[in-house]
Amino acid sequence: MDLAGFLHSAAGLLAVPSTADRPDQLLRAVNQVVDYVGGGFTVERFMSNGKPGALLYKTTKRPRFRLILNAHLDVVPAAAEQFVPRYDGNRLYARGAQDMKVSALVQALVFRELAGAVPYPMALQLVADEEIGGRDGTLHQLEQGVTGDFVVIGEQSGLDIVADAKGLVHVVLRAIGRGAHGAYPWLGDNALVGVLATVERLLQRYPVPTDEVWRTTLNVARVATPNSAFNQIPDRAEAWLDLRFPASDRDLNAPVVDVAAFLRTFAAPGVTVEIEEYDPPHHADHERPEIAALRRAAMHQGYRGKLIFQHGAGDGGFFSARGVDTVEFGVAGAGQHGPQEHVEVDSIEPYYRALREFVECLTNIQGR
Repeated sequence: MDLAGFLHSAAGLLAVPSTADRPDQLLRAVNQVVDYVGGGFTVERFMSNGKPGALLYKTTKRPRFRLILNAHLDVVPAAAEQFVPRYDGNRLYARGAQDMKVSALVQALVFRELAGAVPYPMALQLVADEEIGGRDGTLHQLEQGVTGDFVVIGEQSGLDIVADAKGLVHVVLRAIGRGAHGAYPWLGDNALVGVLATVERLLQRYPVPTDEVWRTTLNVARVATPNSAFNQIPDRAEAWLDLRFPASDRDLNAPVVDVAAFLRTFAAPGVTVEIEEYDPPHHADHERPEIAALRRAAMHQGYRGKLIFQHGAGDGGFFSARGVDTVEFGVAGAGQHGPQEHVEVDSIEPYYRALREFVECLTNIQGR
């Protein structure tokens, strides 16, 4: 690996402000990686609600892939200076350095070098909306028939392997009551009381943890009424709930209509339950030989290759929902989504070598 040349290309990609509100920059980022891969490959283009994507592979007709390398090129918003990459010792600072443009470019390099050499069909999947839910990126491509046996998403992991990530349910509770003067509560019907009772019932089912736990958690993100004075009985109220759940939670890892019905069993009289967003959880069979091979490849580079659990949701859930085992495997760094986001430069070459080893050894591992 020519690290100096790679870092030059990475700096150019990190300088692209590819945020959701800038579709031209999203396309610029996708094109930059496609150009980095170079010629000799089929490039299938996708567009959904202004979000571009691409799928690169060696054959002329899209097959079922033995391996998909999945990379998102969108980033969360940042100050302008974060799109000017800078070094401080072993750290390269920039928005997207950790999450996940550097890993994406390593995936592109490995794809460029090996996709034409391995005896199985392999794809590089580029998407540009993971940070806002993935429905117009990874999910859109899956809905267009893209599929495979195993997927490696280049999300940051410090060369550990994420085989499990939680799904999410965003819920809005609403109630309508009857307004009145606060001094005469018998004349009104306080809409907030029912909402709070519903929240309390859900918190009893999913109590706030005091330490990291691998179970369903509930965050009460907002409770609101239109009141502007102390002495008003609110005639309307709502609450926003953010539930994160592992694949083992059968109440929430279910069809959305069933999830809504389950959550309504906690509702006080007059309270409605609406699901605003639902993302499935991600779980891969820990006994798959591909996971064992990836762990060995990481350990050969001096890293733990440990199986870790991710509390945030990601695009892996879209694959899991279709029975495609998926892992996250990326470079080391810190500061994700913050002003100090960076990649550890000395993790780039080990990541490249581990990913190459994994891609090459799949030749000897039978797919499903």
